[in-house]
Order: sequence, then C-alpha cells, then structure tokens
Amino acid sequence: MINNFANLESILTKNFNLNSFRKGQKEIISTILSNKDVMGVLPTGGGKSLCYQFIAVYYNKLVVVVSPLIALMKDQVYNLNKIGIPAGCIYYNQPIEEKKEVFAKMAQKGSFVLYLSPERIQKTGFHEWIKNQDVALFAIDDAHCISQWGHDFREEYTSLSVLRSLQPNVPIIALTASATPLVLNDIAKQLQIQNADRKVYGFYRPNLFYQVTECENEDEKIDWIASALNKFTEGRKIIYCGTRKNTEYVCEILKQNFQGVAHYHAGMSTQERTQIQDDYQNGKLNILVATNAFGMGVDQPNVRLVIHYNMPSNIDSLYQEMGRAGRDDKDSTCLLLYSKKDKGLQVYFIESSESNPEIKKLRWKNLNALISYSEGSECRHSEILTYFKDSHRIKRCGHCDVCEPKSERMVQFSKKQKSIFSRILNNSEVESSKKNAGNIKSIKNNSTLDLDVESESRYQKLRVWRKEIAEEKDLPAFVIFHDKTLKEIAAINPQSLDELRKIKGMGDKKIEDYGWDILAELK
Repeated sequence: MINNFANLESILTKNFNLNSFRKGQKEIISTILSNKDVMGVLPTGGGKSLCYQFIAVYYNKLVVVVSPLIALMKDQVYNLNKIGIPAGCIYYNQPIEEKKEVFAKMAQKGSFVLYLSPERIQKTGFHEWIKNQDVALFAIDDAHCISQWGHDFREEYTSLSVLRSLQPNVPIIALTASATPLVLNDIAKQLQIQNADRKVYGFYRPNLFYQVTECENEDEKIDWIASALNKFTEGRKIIYCGTRKNTEYVCEILKQNFQGVAHYHAGMSTQERTQIQDDYQNGKLNILVATNAFGMGVDQPNVRLVIHYNMPSNIDSLYQEMGRAGRDDKDSTCLLLYSKKDKGLQVYFIESSESNPEIKKLRWKNLNALISYSEGSECRHSEILTYFKDSHRIKRCGHCDVCEPKSERMVQFSKKQKSIFSRILNNSEVESSKKNAGNIKSIKNNSTLDLDVESESRYQKLRVWRKEIAEEKDLPAFVIFHDKTLKEIAAINPQSLDELRKIKGMGDKKIEDYGWDILAELK
C-alpha cells in the first residue's frame, strides 16, 4: 500500500526538515491517503501530530484538528508557522483581530492546519461553515478524552461524532499516546469509526529511565527534587503536582535555590498562563511546577527530567506525563515520588466525583493498579508494555530502578541538599503555605514486612511463579498479586486454603484462581 504513494519522503524532507519517518508514521499516513479512517496509538514523543500535518501539505487542503488544550494548540501553530506551514487556532476569549487573521489566511485556500477546541465543534456556526470547506481530514488529538473508560474523560468530547454527519466522505483519524483495548473500542464507537484501521506502534521509550522512590513525607520529597535538579542541570524540567496549592508550595521553595522556576495551573489568569508559556518556550524558564493542565511540554524536545511530586490517578496518566521527557530521543529520567499520603488525595478525588458507580469502580481499580505498579519489583518498562497490550514486549529493559538500581541515571538522595532545604523549610511563610497544601485526607496502609532468610526464599519463589502466571495470562505481574501480598504469604507460610484466606488481598476469586498453586509453591 505504501508504494502507491510517491514522494512521501521528499515531501517530509522539503516541508518538515526531517530525514525519515518515525515508527508507524508512514503506515498511518498511507492509510489516510487511502481515504480510510484510522486509530493511531503512538508513544508520547512518537510524532502523532505529523500524521495529520503531513496530510494538509500532501493534498494542499484544510485539515481540522480537535485539541483539548489552548496551550498545546498555540505551541503547535507556532512550530508549524516557523517552518513555513500555514496554521492557526480558534479558541475561547481569543482577540477578534487574531480570529479574523486566521480566517483571512484560510480564505487564500491551499494547505492549512486549523486547531479547534471540542466546544467549538458543537457550535451551529461551525456546522454551517465546515459544510462548505474543502477538508482533507478531521483529526481528534488526545482521543482517549472521548471515552469514559479513559484516564482523562471530557464531556465536551462526546459529541464529536457530528463531524461524520457534516462531511461523511472525509476520513477521521483518532490519535492518542495511551489507550488500553477497552478505551480504543469505546473511541471507535463514540466517533462512529468502527471500521477504522488500528495502528498501535508502541509504548516503549528506550531513552527514558523510570524510577519510583517512596518518601515518608513532603519534606523528603523536596529533598529528592533538589537532588534531581542538581544532578540534571541541562535542558528543561517538569514537576507535576496533584493540586494547585501543592504546585504553588513547591514552586515557592525551589525559587529560593534555583533559577528559571515558575508554576502553572488552571486557576491562573489567561494572561499569566500565556506569559509562562512564552517564557518556557523561549528558554527564560527551565523548571516548571505544574498540574496536569500544563500540556505544552509535549512539544518541547529537550525535557531532561519529569518528576511526579504527587502520584497521579492511574497508569495511563503517569505514562503520558512521563512521556513528555526526551522527545529528542536523548536520555532523560522520570521520577515518581510516591507516598502513602498520595493515595489519600486520589481517594478524595474518587469519592467526591459525581461519576456513576461503574465509572467509580473502574477508577478504584485503576488507582490500585498504579499503587501496585509503584510498589512492585518487576521491570518498570516491561509492566507498562504488558498493561497496554503492546505488541513489542521485553522481560528486562536495563534502564529502570528495578533492572539497574546502581545506574548513573538514577537520582540519589543528597545529604548536603537536605540541609539546605531544611533551612528553607524553617521559613514561617513557606511553612504556612505547606500546612495549607498538606490538608489532604490520608488512608491507612500496612508497613513493609521484613523477611527472614527462609521467608525471603519463599518470597522469591512466589515472585518467579507470579511472573510465569502473568506471562501466561498476558497481564502485568502487579495485576496478579501485589508485592505486599506475596511477602505476607511468604512470612506466614500458610498450609491450607483457610489459612491463606486470612491474608489481606486473598479474596474468594484469588483463592479460587490461585490458591492451590500457591500452596504447591510453598510446599
């Protein structure tokens, strides 16, 4: 099929200044050129945007892109205009002069990439206008937002199927960096593209080092952040926080010892966010403390470090946000600072949600999966690939804290930096801010078990058994059993199903599926 389309590489080089396509890009583009709908899953940094930008240049027509973030739209438009490809965006509260300029450029015909918010697609004025346009493609970016089973569901995405009725013959591409098979099925249904070709090209990022560090409290998290920033002095850094208060708190502390620091969250004014975006893009800022409202980091190639100050709600979000590191394919580190208190924040979000019981149940399941992943002892990359059902699997990556705990790419705790930040934390104003930021519900958790020699031997045997079962069922090891459950089994050494049933995490279903196997391993 690819050979039917001539000069794809020459167009790539001439218009995008690129020497070759990345994995999956050419296959996705060729499918669109065959006038077929397509669902594309490429890793963050895998070049999803090229798949629809290329179509505008190839056909010399309009391509309409639905994007959820104004910051991301503006960043894409900036980069396209910089290489001479006409592009523009229309968004809420935009100055009327800018809107007129965008429509004036489109009136000249030819290639144009137009970015719109999902809300804009629902307006009657857009419906009447788009019917009369020569459109080559509709592109839905961050398509996982359309699914209630996804990690970032947005109500405004649910009516995007209207694009099919407005221009039935125009192909649709749905793109995402993270979607399980369940989410992909829902995306296809919601967009009415059930017959779309699926192009899933990998969640493996060999240039990223994954590290999870458990912290006792917020002070310790600050120490780890300081150590990481001192270790990785080059490039940009993003520190993700779970709340606006935490974002401001962490930023205030870091400003006292580092240059080029700012915070970003949805509670700031449009003018403030725009200024932060411009300063970050132009290099005036290189350390951003942000909530997940900060999406423009996706298009910055030299993000060398991504830190999660708070654990997100699920593996999908963690993967997507970590993936904003190393878009230039150079080595970068992703550090998750995990604490028991973070569970409380996510519990609060779930319990205060107005979602229906079925969705809440899924969110509990997703949260528990992330906790098990964070506390797990298997290769981080391997578990991610299995979780997303990637066609490419590995058993050992060689670049995560589990596989290479002595790696030079690991962030190590610095006693010297701890003393510096201990002095900062004595500042009464920052201490007050910290108290406000820390007013979060927490939940009880069992402490880590210390195993004797015999128990440790049983634990390691159970780990091998769990890995074999996981591979057989094509599931991540943490879905089979949590590390803590295996350690408790190893410590207690139960000799009957009744004894096994008393262990936390051993419900009736687990007993039914694995009870006799576990007893056999112990004997």
